[in-house]
Amino acid sequence: MKGFEPFFNRDSEVLILGSFPSVMSRQQSFYYGNPRNDFWRLLASAFGRPVPQTVSEKKDFLCGNKIALWDIVTCCEIRGSADSSIKNYQVADLGLVLDACSIKRIILNGGTAYKIFLKHYANLPVPYIKLPSTSPANTSKKEDAWLNELRTVFGIPQ
Repeated sequence: MKGFEPFFNRDSEVLILGSFPSVMSRQQSFYYGNPRNDFWRLLASAFGRPVPQTVSEKKDFLCGNKIALWDIVTCCEIRGSADSSIKNYQVADLGLVLDACSIKRIILNGGTAYKIFLKHYANLPVPYIKLPSTSPANTSKKEDAWLNELRTVFGIPQ
């Protein structure tokens, strides 16, 4: 199964990498399409904006805040949306984004994205951080980590 192309523009400064699109994201043909996934809510909260609803609003939000999105896995075998079922995967060529804009920070959305990233890009000269997965399958506390990181990276007052 094939994932999405990276979403970015030349002004992008932060790259957020997930693992692979969920079933609902694949149905919508854009990142974080499951309304139970906290991704868009957390980003909107950090920036003090309404949660974008449509794909067009999401793209405008990302561009307006200099955020690039992609998944570390671009093609794989997967059952449903479970990261644990990802196998026979191809890794994203991050040079496509890094060569086209000035990424200052990479945020890895969850453990699977982080593990695969480290296996292939541990020596990348761009600072990176692992944050808890925004997936509804992750019931741990994630809000504080995400809000603190986003506010720090983007210089947003608390």
